[in-house]
Amino acid sequence: MTSIYDFSVTSMEGETFKLERFRDQVLLVVNTASKCGLAPQLEGLEALHKKYHDQGLVVIGLPSNQFRQELDSDEAASEYCQVHYGVTFLMTKRVAVNGDDTDPLFDYLKTESGHGRIK
Repeated sequence: MTSIYDFSVTSMEGETFKLERFRDQVLLVVNTASKCGLAPQLEGLEALHKKYHDQGLVVIGLPSNQFRQELDSDEAASEYCQVHYGVTFLMTKRVAVNGDDTDPLFDYLKTESGHGRIK
């Protein structure tokens, strides 16, 4: 049976690793976009990360440009999130959350949640 720990992500720094690395921790996986009206949520996510990281919370931001609300490159998105929202939690390279190229992790999360397509 597949679990979230069977999937891999690639950090903005280019390190690819399995989520198994975070077993026995609480994972908060969030689709993000720098130019989205919800981008200020990054401040709240950073606050959660700072407050609970030492207790086992792992926040993972997975940016996507499928809604045309992300900057032109992974590097620009990462820098923007750091400068404007103080993000220090794990951010991955951009992923697809819908369609034929959907990242396998998002396929899994959508199936498990029962909510289907990301809007």
